[in-house]
Amino acid sequence: MKSLRVILIIVACLLLAAHFSRAGGNILVGATLILPLLLLVRKRWAGLTLRIALVLGGLEWLRTLVRLVSDRRSLGEEWIRLAVILGAVTLVTFLAARAVRISPAVPYGDPPVE
Repeated sequence: MKSLRVILIIVACLLLAAHFSRAGGNILVGATLILPLLLLVRKRWAGLTLRIALVLGGLEWLRTLVRLVSDRRSLGEEWIRLAVILGAVTLVTFLAARAVRISPAVPYGDPPVE
């Protein structure tokens, strides 16, 4: 089950990198390709960072879906297949964000003595 979560997260990051590559955002491509490496860091901040990045990526897919469907509809072109595909990619990205495990917070230092 753990490997399926990891594969889902990597696929979502690769799809986002391809999206940003098409838009010419080289910095975002690099950052998105590095994101899965946070799975190797067993700190709370790493899980939170990865989850937030994937949620933002899902929102980017949603924004793209709305914009492209609107463009296609205004031109009178077929848009349903586009909406289904981008909807599926959006769902995968949000599921990947949900699949990120966030380590519980560990208190710093020793527990207080009573």
